[in-house]
Amino acid sequence: MTEVCYVYAVTRPFDEAAAPLHEGMRGVAGAPARLLAHDGLVAVLSDVPAEEFSDVALRERLEDLDWLAATARGHDAVVSALTTVTTPLPLRLVTVCRDDDGVRRLLDSGRDQFTRALERLDGRVEWGVKVYAEGAEGTQEPQRAGNAAARAADEGSAQGRRPATGRDYLKQRMRRRDATEGVWAQADAVSRTLHTELSRYAEAEQVHRPQDPRLPGAARGNVLNAAYLVPREKGEAFAEEVRRLTPPGRGIRVELTGPWAPYSFAVTTAVPAAEEGEAE
Repeated sequence: MTEVCYVYAVTRPFDEAAAPLHEGMRGVAGAPARLLAHDGLVAVLSDVPAEEFSDVALRERLEDLDWLAATARGHDAVVSALTTVTTPLPLRLVTVCRDDDGVRRLLDSGRDQFTRALERLDGRVEWGVKVYAEGAEGTQEPQRAGNAAARAADEGSAQGRRPATGRDYLKQRMRRRDATEGVWAQADAVSRTLHTELSRYAEAEQVHRPQDPRLPGAARGNVLNAAYLVPREKGEAFAEEVRRLTPPGRGIRVELTGPWAPYSFAVTTAVPAAEEGEAE
């Protein structure tokens, strides 16, 4: 079976004996990860079936969300394992080269970018912070609150709680609208405070677009979706600050994730597509 090289990340040389890559861990397509050292850099890769990762096959498979999700999980498993022993520079999902020589050319072509990024990211990890506005109507955006309240009022009517008058009905809708907007305003205030205070611990920040609630598994009401590049030794203090700034009670939910490999801060170092792959 013909194979090509799927490249997960680039690192500096590290103690291979300390890496968990030799303990049967599997990455993309169930393939074991291996290291390829070249002129002061190390590529972390797997040998995967060429028929599954050729240019032609990928054009079809990248439309398959289940395949894409499985590939992303395998990719992240290897990068996460690396994060426990070194600072990896994650490469773009589905970075494929024809063979080991192609991987060496990849390292050579991106050497300046890889070296600068590894110097900047060395000893640092990524933490993610998300803030959600929750509640019966709190998961709706403010401009949609009227529709949500109207539906709630209609449901109430259907259950025998019809407002006595048209004025009562309007008051009911206004109360629901005000409650919804109040939750969103509070979530926005919490987000601003968190971002300001957490930025004191971080060397860089990335504020991403709020999660699309239509995506599988995505929660509704996402107000803040941010990533922070934090020195590894400050991680516990950073997490404690998130806990300290999280408001008690219901209505606002703060989600902390990490530490991760610095995905959000490595994206600008991805090599151009023309230099990435040579798989046929």
